[in-house]
Amino acid sequence: MHTHRVKRMKNDSTLRVKDVMKEFESGGRLSEHGSGSGSGEYVDKEGFGLFLKTYLEVERFPEEFNQHLFRYFKSVEPDASAKAQSQAEGGVLLRDVSCYFSLLEEGEPREKLEFTFKLYDKDGNGHLDSAEVDRIVAQMMRAADYLGWDVAELKTVLKDMMKAIDMDDSGTVTLEEWLKGGMNNVPLLVLLGLKVPERDGQHIWRLKNFNKPAYCCVCENMLLGLRKQGLCCVRCKYTVHSQCSNKNSELCAPTFVKAKHKLRVPSHDWIRSDRSSKCQVCQKKIKTLAGRRCVWCQQMRHEQCLYTGISTCDCGPLKDHILPPWAIYGHLEEADGTLLNVAPDGNLLQVVPIPDIHPLLVFVNPKSGGNQGERVLCKFQHLLNPRQVYNLSNGGPYPGLQIFRNLRDYRILACGGDGTAGWILDAIDKADLRVNPQVAILPLGTGNDLARCLRWGGGYDGSDLTEILKRIEASRVIRMDRWKIRVTPNDPDQEGDPVPYHIINNYFSVGSDASVAHRFHSMREKYPRKFNSRMKNKLWYLEFATSETISSSCKNLSECLAIECCGQPLNLSAAFSCVAVLNIPSMYGGSNVWGESTAPDGPSPARRDEVITDPDVLKTTAQDMTDKRLEVVGLEGMIEMGQIYTGLKSAGHRLAQASQLTIRTFKALPMQIDGEPWMQPPCTIHITHKNQANMLMAPPPKPSGFFQV
Repeated sequence: MHTHRVKRMKNDSTLRVKDVMKEFESGGRLSEHGSGSGSGEYVDKEGFGLFLKTYLEVERFPEEFNQHLFRYFKSVEPDASAKAQSQAEGGVLLRDVSCYFSLLEEGEPREKLEFTFKLYDKDGNGHLDSAEVDRIVAQMMRAADYLGWDVAELKTVLKDMMKAIDMDDSGTVTLEEWLKGGMNNVPLLVLLGLKVPERDGQHIWRLKNFNKPAYCCVCENMLLGLRKQGLCCVRCKYTVHSQCSNKNSELCAPTFVKAKHKLRVPSHDWIRSDRSSKCQVCQKKIKTLAGRRCVWCQQMRHEQCLYTGISTCDCGPLKDHILPPWAIYGHLEEADGTLLNVAPDGNLLQVVPIPDIHPLLVFVNPKSGGNQGERVLCKFQHLLNPRQVYNLSNGGPYPGLQIFRNLRDYRILACGGDGTAGWILDAIDKADLRVNPQVAILPLGTGNDLARCLRWGGGYDGSDLTEILKRIEASRVIRMDRWKIRVTPNDPDQEGDPVPYHIINNYFSVGSDASVAHRFHSMREKYPRKFNSRMKNKLWYLEFATSETISSSCKNLSECLAIECCGQPLNLSAAFSCVAVLNIPSMYGGSNVWGESTAPDGPSPARRDEVITDPDVLKTTAQDMTDKRLEVVGLEGMIEMGQIYTGLKSAGHRLAQASQLTIRTFKALPMQIDGEPWMQPPCTIHITHKNQANMLMAPPPKPSGFFQV
């Protein structure tokens, strides 16, 4: 359907429907395009196009695409009289268009329900008649159709909701009745995008297309249909028909205990399952819907075998990573002298240590890697306790770090790009934790230089996350250096871009590579729609690199800056158009510009405060992200960088290895820190060691080949 394209474009814009609606009201910038009984009732084709341009924040919108959407909204009027009026006015009802797109926006279900009610409450009397309710339902059906629902099934659910709301058969609905009915209707909440439960034990439903036979755990009938046939709980995998979800389904597994005497008492949480398997007690086959599965250890048992087997739960194969509910105490009042933390859903939680496990605190950036972030978030909510899985869009890393601050032995998994990993490391610094937790990375971004160096790979390929968890168990800790960078402008009144970071985790560079990155970043900020895939990004980067090669905007770089290593001046070749300062052996998405080295057998390693600038010594000087030293490399241009990236050249020009640097620039130059570029007026830059982070180095990949055993 055409609205798929609108949805993709909307991901790049910041405006909401209610903001655009104001432009069509009386006195608004676009009010002249409305017609009918009130200003902005109906909009003509031109006004419809302006609505889309304003809402999507684009300068041009394809005319053919605009006509398709306009005809679509005209052709699906809910009744004949409305369709006749639409044809008479020559346009589409603006409220219908606004209602439809508001349902697909990010936001809380209650907020969406209230907006749609007020949108159709034209006279502001706090009531909707049946015709107005029908129009809202029609837009809900359109949105459901776009999302791949079985629309016929949803229509029955919504009709039942309408009957339940209008208890007195008055034919009108109040805002209070509308909100109460909507917030108690499970399929509608799923349609409206409910992501965070309001109470513990509430399922988090997602529409699912089952590729093998599945059964409803409520009515026990098969889930049928060609598209998304039913709802499945992200956490416990309990499955139901959409119309059965409002019935008395079982609660989801609790994520914490509500009584102190249950702390540190392992116990199973059984949920009904439609999976056929073998009973762990009697070893006989379990027929469909005749057994139950423990949410934590994944054991399967017959109903009659539940209490004849071992009653304690060991959390199964993932026991080293799971923070079980018997390690979390939920309370409504603060206990004396006990640190309690408020979870995002309002529960006050206290986490207690469990011996012999290393609970994994998972942070997911849903914006990284396209839709990968959202999928990874849902998968980890199923594999682990949802109380240890955090969406970074909801308050950043702080809530998760606060919940875990009582623990001394836990690990962190950063799911995102290098920027996400840096964000979490900064949050750890500021949180003043009792311990310095170990951090692993699941790379979801595009560059992923830090993840590559730590052997977590250049990008997540959608493989089984349990294998990632096994690799975390087998990983080892390294203490990675982190560096403080202080930029002091020569003229405080001269305006420049803000410095993106004050910490270097990966690298810093100045010159032609930063110029390309800055042009890429500026263009992406201005036209985000042109940069919505990895392939497009690479093509744009290639174009900017080519034009930089031709223009040579940073030639004669040695005349524009001076570098001191621990006070010792560094000689720069006139051929250099870029200087890179490295903390890790990867930049530009996998290029090792320092190159490989083999340490000599003879002399002992140089002391930390020594500066190495001798070319012969530098040839055998290995790079180490734990040695409290930085490497300085000169590059002659984008062609040389491309040769290193493709393997045609082994490395750049090694200039120095030192524990602190001072860089002075004499003109405005492009710079970047960890891939984030900016344009910097003349300044003095000091780079000094800050601290070391406990990073997890993944085990070496298993060798593969015909002769490997």
